[in-house]
Amino acid sequence: MNVIIDTNGLMLPAQFGVDIFTELRRLGFDQFLLPTAILHELDGLVRSCRGKDKIAAKVAISLSERCDIIEGEGFADDVIVRLAPVYDAAVLTNDIELQQRLKEKEIPIVRLRQKNKLDFL
Repeated sequence: MNVIIDTNGLMLPAQFGVDIFTELRRLGFDQFLLPTAILHELDGLVRSCRGKDKIAAKVAISLSERCDIIEGEGFADDVIVRLAPVYDAAVLTNDIELQQRLKEKEIPIVRLRQKNKLDFL
């Protein structure tokens, strides 16, 4: 199964110590997709953030090497909503607004639960 990873999903390992790839495999996912818009967003965070957020963004960029990069330019949330049905993918995100948009389109959502594991919403 495919899963698209949102920016905040890729930052979870640095922020909460969660191994997202092990957790996603536990949930049945074997293909980790990352739109180019997410990489651009992470680059922007590295440049604009300080402290823990900057470190989390740098860790996320290094973890992106474990994902398949897919083309998708524009505002990251719009790209995810557009590409999830194309790739028949669920989405890993903790972004409440994005979750609402995905629910409206009946796209499966994976999120952090209890600050130590991933689960379906």
